[in-house]
Amino acid sequence: MSASASPQVVPGRMSVVVTIVEGGEVLRGFLRALAAQVDVPELEILAPYDDSRPDIGALSAEFPHVTFFSIGQPTTTHPRDSAGGQHELFDRRRAAGLQRASGELVSILEDRAPPRPNWCATMVRLHRTTNHAAIGGAIEAAAQDPLNWAFHACDFSRYAPPFEAGTRAWISDVNVCYKRRAVELTRDLWHTRFHEPEVHWRLIERGETLYLTPEAVVDYRTRYPSLLGVLPERFGWARLFGYVRARNVSSIERLKFIAAGPLIPFVLFARHARAQHRRGCGAKFWRSAPWMFPMLCAWTAGEVWGYVTKRG
Repeated sequence: MSASASPQVVPGRMSVVVTIVEGGEVLRGFLRALAAQVDVPELEILAPYDDSRPDIGALSAEFPHVTFFSIGQPTTTHPRDSAGGQHELFDRRRAAGLQRASGELVSILEDRAPPRPNWCATMVRLHRTTNHAAIGGAIEAAAQDPLNWAFHACDFSRYAPPFEAGTRAWISDVNVCYKRRAVELTRDLWHTRFHEPEVHWRLIERGETLYLTPEAVVDYRTRYPSLLGVLPERFGWARLFGYVRARNVSSIERLKFIAAGPLIPFVLFARHARAQHRRGCGAKFWRSAPWMFPMLCAWTAGEVWGYVTKRG
């Protein structure tokens, strides 16, 4: 299929593109959670991977209802085993899945965040009863140890329930469902790599709305054993965000972001502290603070480096 081609859309179908981060037992648990959905529409489950992970394709016999397919050996800017290289592979796999998606609704979920049983039914209902181009759901913290809870809080606190449903400037591709028109409207942006911020900024620029609901929940679990395993990922993924953002703002705005860099970890830390205290999670926050602050510093350093170099 060419970069500009659209698949034949199947009425009533929901396509689910699985971002495979962990694979193995984590992916098995995710696919079982999809199989346990209640009141489901016709589902098309797409599990793209690359040749560095042949073990993923080996699961096709165990899950015959899932379309596993390899995208070959895509080149990456950063080494494949680095955080930046891994993120690029995730982006390319997502793009390949979106290219094949034939549903009226197209979802992206991550294997580390299995959906709760009513997830599909909730997304279908909300899309049928609202005109929002994209609907994001809640991302609950499944891991409760200080290190992994801090990881979730740094990345997903704005999506952690409880919160009131409504339009937002941000929703996450860990838990999102698009109307077909949103997929087509942004096809030129993601035909090789899917960058969540660019896609969502395009939708907002075109007058579309992003909606966040607490009803469609995924339970996000990481299993990092040490802080040293987290920090390179934080830096690499933030560098990509800074690069994408730098391409979409003026030179003056980019310089402002760079100049503000030294203050950002402290601002974010204070913001997280206020948010977690409002949620009644103050004790968890302070137990996790020794892990959280270094993560915020690593993220800020990566983001600023992306602004400076304009490289992801």
